Amino acid sequence: MTYFPEEVVEHIIGFLTAHRDRNAVSTVCKAWYRVERLSRRRVFVGNCYAVSPDRVASRFPRLRSLSLKGKPHFADFNLVPQDWGAYAGPWVEAVAGRCPDLEEIRMKRMVVSDECLEMIARTFPGFKALVLVSCEGFSTDGLAAIATHCRFLRVLDLQENEIEDRGPQWLSCFPDSCTSLVSLNFACLKGEVNPSALERLVARCPNLKSLRLNRSVSMDTLYKILVRAPHLVDLGTGSYVMEHPSVEPYMKLVDAFNNCKSVKSLSGFWDVTQHCLPAIYSICSNLTGLNLSYAPAIHGDDLIKLIGHCLKLQRLWVLDCIGDKGLEVVALTCKDLQELRVFPSDPYGAGITDVTERGLVSVSLGCLKLHSVLYFCHQMTNAALITVAKNCPHFTHFRLCILDPKKPDPETLQPLDEGFGAIVRSSKDHLLRLSLSGLLTDRVFLYIGTYAERLEMLSIAFAGESDKGMLHVLNGCKQLKKLEIRDSPFGDGALLKDVEKYETMRSLWMSSCDVTLRGCRELAMKMPRLNVEVINEMDQMEEESLSPSPCEEEQKVEKMYMYRTVAGPRNDAPHFVWTL
Repeated sequence: MTYFPEEVVEHIIGFLTAHRDRNAVSTVCKAWYRVERLSRRRVFVGNCYAVSPDRVASRFPRLRSLSLKGKPHFADFNLVPQDWGAYAGPWVEAVAGRCPDLEEIRMKRMVVSDECLEMIARTFPGFKALVLVSCEGFSTDGLAAIATHCRFLRVLDLQENEIEDRGPQWLSCFPDSCTSLVSLNFACLKGEVNPSALERLVARCPNLKSLRLNRSVSMDTLYKILVRAPHLVDLGTGSYVMEHPSVEPYMKLVDAFNNCKSVKSLSGFWDVTQHCLPAIYSICSNLTGLNLSYAPAIHGDDLIKLIGHCLKLQRLWVLDCIGDKGLEVVALTCKDLQELRVFPSDPYGAGITDVTERGLVSVSLGCLKLHSVLYFCHQMTNAALITVAKNCPHFTHFRLCILDPKKPDPETLQPLDEGFGAIVRSSKDHLLRLSLSGLLTDRVFLYIGTYAERLEMLSIAFAGESDKGMLHVLNGCKQLKKLEIRDSPFGDGALLKDVEKYETMRSLWMSSCDVTLRGCRELAMKMPRLNVEVINEMDQMEEESLSPSPCEEEQKVEKMYMYRTVAGPRNDAPHFVWTL
């Protein structure tokens, strides 16, 4: 291959789309490294501290798309301090100076400032896509800069972000020449938007396929949008409330939905006028995706009737108010269902939920294509999990959350080891992500280590008996990338046994476990290419940085986050984060 011209090698490498394959190709020889370096257009960084921004920007000068992940996944459960880090500024500055052709930035769990968004908007003349998921630190002023200066913007996707609202004018900043939008999602924005500016923007973007509105957008504005954009494929409705119900406005809404023949995915419905729900029945027969996870007002018979019209659903996100009865309707109606997520309508309701193991068993019996589950419930039995495993042997994602975290099988009072063991055995060739819940012993981790050969991410809470449980997982799951553990009896013995295995993992999170400061320090000494961070929130309010005294070495650490890096210790750690 060294005799081939670089143009030929570049053409061959161009057929490799997976990041893992391109990374492997770049290690063959210097010539291939150079070709891959200059031909790479997309880069994914699963941990923003695993490599320095300057190194990425200098290695891939022709970068078009950059994807970043910041805070650990447990940040979604408020286990990571808000000012822990994951700042987007250094990354934006690095690519702004070296990657002039950048068109897309996608960030998850990052701290993004208005200055970052302003720099993106003014630096990259061909910028086309901004996707922010679970990010914070910016306001509508930053969105106004993106709207004003990104003349070729195709995607503005804001999911689950904390955005400071400084008025509705940001939506008016899109110039009249902006006709390129394909996807616009501002459902997480809490403030008002300018309805007339929104209507004009939608009207002049003929290729707009995905539009997700926030709850301030009225049903009247929704109707006007549907008239102007009947070609939408993905629709988030906003507030579905008709203040003065009457026959004529309702019939106009029905006609508008009747003309929307292309809608495949539907979400929204924060607020609902119940008698207006039948207006959407006409599009339900074509839906493949339905997200009602923010729609507590749709429940009972109304919800069951709505589900009954969705014969082609492949993805359903819903609140637990659907109940076991509603899930039985899902099983009878949605034969093509592949992904089910059932969220708690009141996550602080002390374990109160309307779904049990019966609902999940029903879905598994009726929806044989099911391969991804996130299920919040009050109880679960081994028999139910074994039945689910037999009915659906191709799970790639299985996440079960029993709201009483240490609850045993209510029928036998036994741990749920055998039930989860059945899941990992039946899906051993497919399972990539697993979250455990309920009373569990070390036996379940033996099953996971033995059978979950392809597992990449495991989340553990309130489970296990001894270090053996954690060792079963680490020794058995060769493909494991991320391991998250909280409130479990795993300590230094498991942490320090065969530490070389962490070289193949992306990260390890342990909080409220039996790990000591001495164990963390020993891990850091043995593995210098790992960053071992101890998070001590007790000192978060102290002004000066504190170092642990020798007498504290045997104390259990509150939180430990370990991750692989080629950049060394980060320089933006707050004083309550000790990098060992």
